Amino acid sequence: MTLSSPAITHLAIIAGGKGTRLASVLGDLPKVLAPVGGKPVLQHQLDLAARAGITDVTIFAGHLGERIASFVGDGSRFGATVQLVVEEKPLGTAGSLLRSLELLPEQFFVVYGDVMLAVDLQRMARRHITRDADLTAMVHPNDHPYDSDLLETDVNDWVTALHPCPHPRDQFFGNLVNAALYVVRREALQSWIGTSEKLDFARDILPGLLYRRGRVLAYRSSEYIKDIGTHARLRSVEADWQSGKISGGKARSPAIFLDRDGTLNVENGLHNAEELELLDGVGPALRSLREAGFRLVVLTNQPVIARGDATEADVATVHRRLEWELGKQGAYVDAIYVCPHHPDRGFDGERPEFKGPCDCRKPAIGLFERACHDLHIDPAASWMIGDQTRDIEMARRAGLRSILVQTGAAGRDGQFPCAPDHVVDDLAGAAGVILHHNEEIAAI
Repeated sequence: MTLSSPAITHLAIIAGGKGTRLASVLGDLPKVLAPVGGKPVLQHQLDLAARAGITDVTIFAGHLGERIASFVGDGSRFGATVQLVVEEKPLGTAGSLLRSLELLPEQFFVVYGDVMLAVDLQRMARRHITRDADLTAMVHPNDHPYDSDLLETDVNDWVTALHPCPHPRDQFFGNLVNAALYVVRREALQSWIGTSEKLDFARDILPGLLYRRGRVLAYRSSEYIKDIGTHARLRSVEADWQSGKISGGKARSPAIFLDRDGTLNVENGLHNAEELELLDGVGPALRSLREAGFRLVVLTNQPVIARGDATEADVATVHRRLEWELGKQGAYVDAIYVCPHHPDRGFDGERPEFKGPCDCRKPAIGLFERACHDLHIDPAASWMIGDQTRDIEMARRAGLRSILVQTGAAGRDGQFPCAPDHVVDDLAGAAGVILHHNEEIAAI
């Protein structure tokens, strides 16, 4: 198999939902035929599959299955062979598929029929195959983690725990949401054959695989994927389509790179999650930047790891708390990149493996380069916001426009010559500068 050839060529679409919450919009249509941009969501999915080299599709339908059958026919007009399986009674998002598992090949995609997506499916498939996973789930952050089913992973992206909604009030979790797109190894589902009860991928299959020590991989992606299951979500997806936000193309995205301590949260020698306190106005500022089309990426030096003052797990817990607190304000970041190194030796309890020079400690641009690669970022349209001179120097080296905020160190650390493009009071002021710049560019 070459990288350009399809790794997996079969897609299973779960299309049994009634779409009760969309009844006034759908009329006598099943949910998968809800229109976005003038054509059904199902057609968008089939078009995406064709572009990915998928040649076989199985649709598991229920409510108004005859309408779906009439729409897809044999699938030839979508460039695929389509088989329709209609359940006699509701069996959940996994039940009908499990009853017809013999129809599916050894590896296949699964997507819910009420999901609009623009994802490189074969890139996800190759990750699944390369990592030898039983099931790979696409995951991403969102702006409401508190009422979403969340996943927890180790440093290698293997899923270690699931946290279904509702969440305990006295706990916080990382913002990693199951996106309802999977790659599945058929053999991993064999133990559910013969089960007569309703089964759901998120509520039953994923926990069952973890209990059986199955290899469940989280595929982190910032590509577009949203469900259309309510009026508000359908309107949001339609707006995204009209604005050109939903695209299967290779266009790079602009990003805002953000320092952590002193920029997002109070600079207080933060070592544990309980000490984290967001600065005023951070959530609304991040929301406004995301609404303007920017990805949001945190780049943070954490020498506490090298000095032995905190472990990688401690820092990860702080970041889970950061994501949770942002989520309460309807905001989220796409990714957090950490440098654990420190150049100097001589600290009690220090960790030698993290001592010495590296390419990721700001003002070095290693974290920036990783983020650009991972998230398909356009540096020429991007910015850096921070409170220290190392942030401004990193921006200079990376060719980014820079904004110094007067929170935290406010540029008084004196480590590097500091000539930011703008100086503002706080993150809200930085967002104002960037949004005004965008308006000027749009007016030209």
